[in-house]
Parts: sequence; structure tokens; C-alpha cells
Amino acid sequence: MKWILTLVALGLVVGGAIYSGLTAATTVDAARAQQTEIREFVDEQAQTRLPLTHLITMPFDGRVEAIGLAEGAAVKKDQVVAQVVPLDLQLTVADAEANIQRLEAAIRESGDKTVELTGLKQAVEYVNSMLSTVEAAAARVESGKAKLDFANKDLSRVRSLHERSSASVEQLQAAELRQVEAAVEYRQDELIYKSLQSVLAATQLLPTVVRQYTDRKDLSVAVLDNEKNQAQVKLEQQKRDRDRGTMKSPIDGVVLERLETNERRVSPGTVLLKIGDPNELEVEADVLSQDVVRVKLGDAVEIYGPAVGAQGAKGNVSRIYPAGFTRVSSLGVEQQRVKVIVRFSEDELQRLRKENDLGVGYRVRVRIITAEKPQTLTVPRSALFRGPDGRWQLFAIRDGRAKLTDVTFGLLNDERVEITGGLTAEEQVVLAPESSLVDGLRVRPATE
Repeated sequence: MKWILTLVALGLVVGGAIYSGLTAATTVDAARAQQTEIREFVDEQAQTRLPLTHLITMPFDGRVEAIGLAEGAAVKKDQVVAQVVPLDLQLTVADAEANIQRLEAAIRESGDKTVELTGLKQAVEYVNSMLSTVEAAAARVESGKAKLDFANKDLSRVRSLHERSSASVEQLQAAELRQVEAAVEYRQDELIYKSLQSVLAATQLLPTVVRQYTDRKDLSVAVLDNEKNQAQVKLEQQKRDRDRGTMKSPIDGVVLERLETNERRVSPGTVLLKIGDPNELEVEADVLSQDVVRVKLGDAVEIYGPAVGAQGAKGNVSRIYPAGFTRVSSLGVEQQRVKVIVRFSEDELQRLRKENDLGVGYRVRVRIITAEKPQTLTVPRSALFRGPDGRWQLFAIRDGRAKLTDVTFGLLNDERVEITGGLTAEEQVVLAPESSLVDGLRVRPATE
């Protein structure tokens, strides 16, 4: 009988052990749903930059002096930062001034008409004199014609008398001689008259020639005036180049980059220095296009990373570019991104530059806060997963068992998610549930 009781007791022990093994709770990592703050954000790599970099460029072809300002050197507004060799500039200005002086002397010379006016008066007097001479010659021709007519008549009379033996041969010959002399003199007078008319015609051209020469000098003065105006413009250009040859800083800032060091000849447009104002430093981030739609102007931004320091910094979104661009990721995937500009909050930049000497082109990270709630029901994001039907679910621990629960959520980030339905405060949820976890399985939180 004793051995029967021993067998029964042994069976009860074994059965209890088997039941206990079949109903033992699975240990899981768990956390409670709590009323906490939650912020939704976009986190991206970024780098510091300046909104405007001032380029000191060569204004024209010339020889620039050696530039002594090195990178990081502080400069003041209107401080001379680069200089074209002054002697070259002075020589070009002096040459332009000398050209103007030469043209002014030529204008004065061409504008002086004293000799021409005197010559004009002389030409007019000469013409008047020739007119008188021609008139005298015409009168002489008329006189010669009268004498010739008289000699012809006298010859006819004497010849008639001779035929009637009333005049001697000597008288006839004398009359013939007088007729010939009168004819020759008349012919000479005509030739002189015609010659003097030709001389008069040529003489009458003299005042016209003098006037034309004077007008030509006026035209030369006009041409010289035009050349002088052109030379004056060139002089102004040379003076402007002389002023532009002294290149000054447009702002209070620092030298970001020095591209030319030694004295040498450079072409126009060559960049000599890059100058910027570190107090205008901002942050540029390339945000994925699907994330940037949640970003708004003025959104708060956390700026962090080794370059910023352990404390980090605060800022706000100041600009969102209207167009995106394609960038290939490190994995070779094409991504559409949009530039977002972040401005540091007041006094933050001065603190960072003092503590970390933050400069241009430094790598940082930005966390753009797109939405936040100061107090709402949240759980760790690792508790949430999508079910086979696409609904969001989690395992809530109720009465010692894991209950598969459908939930709705609002804001979420990398750490926590806002639960808007399906769960109450202080309920525990399973974190990162394993695939072997099923609905209704007994569980025990690893830490209460």
C-alpha cells in the first residue's frame, strides 16, 4: 500500500512539473505608455555656409601687386585689400592727359583765322583792282576801235583822192601806215582785254578759295573737338581704372580664400580674394523631397555635431529652395533633395564662434522640428509594427498575457510614437516583439 502512495505522490510531482513547464511566462522587454512630450522632426547632415561671399576680382588687364592678406585675416570696410601697380595706372592717366593737351593745342591752331582773314581782305582788294584794270582795258579797246575806224575812213578818203590825182603817193602810204598801226593797236588792246578778263576770272576765285580754306579749318576744328571728346572719355576711363585699381573690402569680415599671392599680370575678372562676414554664418541642409514637404519657414531647428559641441545650438528655417535637385547617395541610389537654409538663433552664433571657432564649410547635423506636442500618450517606437493586413499593431500586456492590439498614431520620431487610439496610459507594451510572440501568450516583463 505504501508503494502505491509513493507512486501517486511521484505522479503528482511530475504532472505539476509538466503543467508548470507548459504554462511558464515568456520574459519580454516592456515599457509603459506614458504622457510625455513628443516632437516630429527631419534629421539630416548639413554644413555651415555664408549667404554672400564677396569676390575681389581684377577689374581690367594689368599687373597686380603682391597680396599680403592671408586666409583668416580680418578686414574692415573700405580697407585696401589688393592693388594694381600704381605706376602703371599713373602712366596711363598721364598719357591720356597728354593726348588731350595735344588736341587742345591743335584746336587752338586750327581755330586761329587771322592769316586767312587777312588773305581774304587782300583777295577782295585784288579782285577790285583787277576789275578796275579790266574796265580800263575795255575802255582802251573802245578807243582803239575808234582810232581804227578813223584810220579806215581816212585811208579810203586818201585812196579816193589819189585815184583822182588829188593826193600824192606819200600821202597814200602815210594813210595806209596809220591804218595798219591802228589795226595792230586795236588787236593788241583786244588781246590784253581778254587776257585781263581771264586773270579777273581767276582772281575772283581767290576769296572763294580763302573762304573754303577757312571752312575747312572749321571742319578740322570740329573733327579735333570730336577727337578731344573721345580722348576725354578715355581719360575718364583711365581715371576710373586708376580708382578701381585700388580694390577695397566691401564689408567688415575676414579673408576666406586668397587665390593670388605674388605680383604678376592677370586678366580681367580673375578672382584675387574671397571675403565674407562670419557673423552671417548659416547652415545649409539637403533634405529629401518627401520630407521637405513637412518643413515650414520658421520651424525650430536643433544644430548639433562635433563641430558645434556638446551643448549644440538652436536655429530656425529661414529659406526653402523652390526647386529640387538629384543627388546620388553613397549606396548609388538617386535621391531628390531640396536645399533648406537654417539661421542661428540670436546670440547662438557668437557663442559658437567663441567656444568652437565655427567657420565656413563645417559639417554639422540639423534636426528640424516639424511638429510637437508637450503632453500626449506615447510609447517607444520599437513597440509598433504593421500587421499582415497593413494595420498598425502592438502587443499590450494585459493580465499577464500579450494581447495583439490595433492602434492609431499621430506624431512619431526615431524614438517614440504618439498613440491616439487603442491603448490607455500606464499600460505596458512589448518592445521589439520577436516573431515567435503570438496573441494570448503568457509573458513577464523583464523589468517591472
